[in-house]
Amino acid sequence: MSAPFATPSLAQRNASRRPIVELNDDLVNQIAAGEVVERPAAVVRELLDNAVDAGASTITLRLASGGVRSIVVEDDGVGIPADELPLALRRHATSKVASLADLEGVATMGFRGEALAAIASVADVAITSRTPSADHATRLSARTGELSPAARAVGTTVEVQELFFSTPARRKFLKTDATEQAHAVEAVRRHALAQPGISFNVWADGRLLHAWPAAAPATRLHDVLGASFSAQSVLAASDAAGLQVHGHVGVPDAARARADLQYVYINGRFVRDRTISHAVRAAFDDVLHGARQPAYVLFVTLDPARVDVNVHPTKIEVRLRDGREVHAVVQRAVEHALAVPRLGVASASMQGAADANRTDADRHETGLAGTRLANAHASTNAWQGDGRPTQRGLPWDSAQRASAWPAVAERMATYNAGRDDGSLQPTIDDAVDNPQAWPLGRALAQLKGAYILAENQQGLIIVDMHAAHERIVYERLKVELGGARIDVQPLLVPTSFAATALEVADAQTHAETLNELGLDVTALSAQTLVVRSQPAALANADPVALVRSVLADLAAAPASRVVERARDELLATMACHSAVRANRKLTVEEMNALLRQMEMTERSDQCNHGRPTWRAVTMKELDALFLRGR
Repeated sequence: MSAPFATPSLAQRNASRRPIVELNDDLVNQIAAGEVVERPAAVVRELLDNAVDAGASTITLRLASGGVRSIVVEDDGVGIPADELPLALRRHATSKVASLADLEGVATMGFRGEALAAIASVADVAITSRTPSADHATRLSARTGELSPAARAVGTTVEVQELFFSTPARRKFLKTDATEQAHAVEAVRRHALAQPGISFNVWADGRLLHAWPAAAPATRLHDVLGASFSAQSVLAASDAAGLQVHGHVGVPDAARARADLQYVYINGRFVRDRTISHAVRAAFDDVLHGARQPAYVLFVTLDPARVDVNVHPTKIEVRLRDGREVHAVVQRAVEHALAVPRLGVASASMQGAADANRTDADRHETGLAGTRLANAHASTNAWQGDGRPTQRGLPWDSAQRASAWPAVAERMATYNAGRDDGSLQPTIDDAVDNPQAWPLGRALAQLKGAYILAENQQGLIIVDMHAAHERIVYERLKVELGGARIDVQPLLVPTSFAATALEVADAQTHAETLNELGLDVTALSAQTLVVRSQPAALANADPVALVRSVLADLAAAPASRVVERARDELLATMACHSAVRANRKLTVEEMNALLRQMEMTERSDQCNHGRPTWRAVTMKELDALFLRGR
């Protein structure tokens, strides 16, 4: 007895071969619907794209049963002429592109001309539209093709009833109504963030869920993502030749367990792009703790000809022509935003509810208040030119890294020798005569040999002195020793290994970068690489695993980032060993010197491992503890 799933023989396949035929339009549309319409949220996304392209100033979404039973999108755009309504439901019929040149420079949200046809193939669709010159609206039923007069103001209404009624098996793959509704609302949220000049209203089963009126970008950000993100985010901006990046980046303290608050837009279109996501993550490299996920809303603007949006029917995936340049600009924008210490604004709780009503400019100025960062780092801005490095590329442990560079060890010895009495010498004198201007206030005492207690205008500041000093030393070393070379250890017996064609190509392309990292890697054949040297600090490491790790980083990020990240790994270890330790007694002068250095140091809100260096307790919170005012 043959197996139930046995492969048919060649004779059986030839006997059962079907002739090649052209598929009918209904089947073609349903196949397309499998890519375009995977759930109600996809329908909402496509209809919102059309409404935005129509120049609408108000868009209303109405859902029933999470969008499975009914989706209605109304807009007040320019409308569709009655004689063009039947064309709107035909595949590849669109008003947005007419030539290859139009396709290569798409500036509209929609352009493929297949969404409405795909939706109509799996649901009952009706379109009611009126143009400014028409006496009345016209309604088109996709099922019957009948046109009939209708009443409505200028604009368009698209009704999608009983999604997947013609393909009931597809409904089995949908989640609960609540889940599908949440995805549909998220689709509106993505459009609302990118289109602050458009009012959005979301109704579900007769209940108003969200009403986002047209507003300034900062107000729309607050309305859509809430007061918490608005208060715990900083402005990010960078401008290169023909490439601009702007938006808001959540501070490291606001990082989340899930990557559910990450929005990237290219020319106003929400996208998912690994290059940009990697750039943002790289910018958070040494300020984010553990596996936490950053929160951000970033808008990238570039020439439409430099990005291919015609990659996938959903239009969420794109292909960048200059991916590495975009990576560098995005990373630089986020790094510079995070570099400014937030010492002038303690936390969302310190600001209270009033913070939600402040403008972006107000919040940014408050964050800068008292830091004097620009003057303190005027000499280091040039060093930041291309931004910071990317991933933690080399798996060095602390013991191995401690002796990696004699130059570093010598520099650290000189640095420590300058403090013969082991004290922290005050180096910031420009605010001594005005303690009220100090964001971290004046030191009061030391707690358990680990924390500094300070008083500022808002209340009490608690500083982890080891974490804070570790960041200060680390940032100083990055500037002073960023160009040091890594010592190389030649291998007594070169190690060869089987490599993929891509690894061989990357090794040849980045041979100079690998040498900078102490790795002498050459190709023996089209499928073999040989390692002849490795960093002296990694004498006991597996050279094959090391090379594979570095090549993987080089494939994901610019080569200079990998080199700098490897160097920073060592500097972070040196800074950790050189920072003041717990249970060390500090004088008030030393504590104040540390606070002033924090105010002048980039990224001083987190240590090198992403842990916070300070926390604040406001007078309001202290009063509440003691029931004052009650």
